[in-house]
Amino acid sequence: MSHTIRDKRKLLNRVRRIRGQIDAIERALEEESGCMEVLQQITSCRGAMNGLLAVVLEDHIRTHLVDADAEHSAKHGDAREQLIEVVHSYFR
Repeated sequence: MSHTIRDKRKLLNRVRRIRGQIDAIERALEEESGCMEVLQQITSCRGAMNGLLAVVLEDHIRTHLVDADAEHSAKHGDAREQLIEVVHSYFR
């Protein structure tokens, strides 16, 4: 995914924040926090993951579907099919 390089720092920062949220979930479970607190942390983490997915997916669409040239498509496969696979795997 070479197109992610231009936003590498922002994407890595998002991943690091998500890792922090997952660590907070683990701590809450270890400390036997209330279920509402754990649920809130889980939904926050899920929202952050969805946000990351949306950013990368949007960039993928813009790079490989909107601005794709024939040579790139031939070399890397049909971007539409790749996108369909990603969306299907997300909903599994």
